[in-house]
Amino acid sequence: MPRLSTAALFARAYERNLRALTKATLGNSRRIAGQVQRATAKRLKPPPGRGDWLSGMAIGPGGARGYHLFRPADLKLQPGERLPLMVMLHGCGQTGRDFAASTRMNALAARERFLVLYPEQDRLAHPQGCWNWYERRSGKADAEAATLMAAVDQACMLYPADRSRVALAGLSAGASMAALLATRYPLRFRAVVMHSGVAPGAASSSATALGAMRGRNVPPMPSTAVGKAMGAAAVFATLPPMLVLHGDADTVVAPSNAVNSAAVWATALGAKPGLAREVRRGKRRPMRVTSFKRKGRTLVTLCEVEGLGHSWSGGAPKLLFSDPEGPDATRMSWAFAAAQFKAQIAA
Repeated sequence: MPRLSTAALFARAYERNLRALTKATLGNSRRIAGQVQRATAKRLKPPPGRGDWLSGMAIGPGGARGYHLFRPADLKLQPGERLPLMVMLHGCGQTGRDFAASTRMNALAARERFLVLYPEQDRLAHPQGCWNWYERRSGKADAEAATLMAAVDQACMLYPADRSRVALAGLSAGASMAALLATRYPLRFRAVVMHSGVAPGAASSSATALGAMRGRNVPPMPSTAVGKAMGAAAVFATLPPMLVLHGDADTVVAPSNAVNSAAVWATALGAKPGLAREVRRGKRRPMRVTSFKRKGRTLVTLCEVEGLGHSWSGGAPKLLFSDPEGPDATRMSWAFAAAQFKAQIAA
């Protein structure tokens, strides 16, 4: 048998390596494709809750943003009846579906008969899926807020949502964007819930946002400065009431932001703080609650939860940014919003 030349041996070895590399590449490609396919399927799969998970797209100054709207099943509306709308803004690293699954707001909506809107940040607008609440100097934050308002308007036009009963709730970056929305469009919302967010007016760029998250940037307290810091275009009294929730063990957004958020909002509304009280329900984490009132009406409520990290309090177990041991922030958010809707009707 003739011996192969060095060149032939090299060629055979090259072919073997090429076949192995091709096989490995194809295997990796199939695996990656499978992961993408599963992630896409999970994203499109409706979260738990009896009802419709409806997709939509809104276009505004900040570009296009997708959203989902939850509509409870078996709705039997009276002629002309319209339902309250809760707008839920997710945090960094989350999708609208993730936030729905964590908060379980859909299950509550099915029981209490209201609609839930979940706008979703585009990863091209922010790689980690954070809302750009801090980009005030560049105008990006205001453009994104206007796009979110386009999503709210679209939901109110396409579905039986009551424009006079709309509330906002957000976690982390979503909480900070909720505060920005409420200051830019104060007459459009009846209540706003900030969970683990940065104090309004504490940042105006990506550089100042990091300091604000660590609690270093304290917004000015006099009412005239508050309005300027928050960018509120309307009279202070038109700002919607606010519920602030924050864990005292939060290492991502400093707990001092909760105190500052409540103080800033209350100062703008002319509300004075009452005595703090400890509240504990069953075996859940205790919380320190402070109510800020004006003429007997509670306009700001501050809830500081003991031992809670950077997570939705009382959220579903085994999910990111969700702590089942905390007080039920979902029920608290809706109860706060519903109280403001009733106060509006009474007024």
